[in-house]
Amino acid sequence: MTISEAEAVVMDVLWGKAPRTAEEILAEVGPSQNWQEGTVKSLLNRLLKKDAVHAERDGRRYLYTPLLLREQYVQQESKGLLDRLFGGRVAPLVAHFSEQRKLSEKDIAELRKLLAELDNEQH
Repeated sequence: MTISEAEAVVMDVLWGKAPRTAEEILAEVGPSQNWQEGTVKSLLNRLLKKDAVHAERDGRRYLYTPLLLREQYVQQESKGLLDRLFGGRVAPLVAHFSEQRKLSEKDIAELRKLLAELDNEQH
């Protein structure tokens, strides 16, 4: 399932707290995204067609709940990024950030810890 950048904004709201109405989603992201109610409802309809969200009638409105888990989305997006830009390999990604001086000392320490843990698991 492919989620557009705009759809991901709506999903972020639902991952934060659900169920939510279209009006609640609009109130949260409308001003920062410069969106109107129609935009949010169109995005919700696209997400419904993709089975990324579920809608339940509540009187005259709908309550939307995510079906796609945030972890699933992050996994899909990160795999897609690795595949498209780095041939599916993590090392060139880390090297890229290192070359661009985008790794803080904290990032480096966390990477070292992760590598040590992975090394311990393999032995």
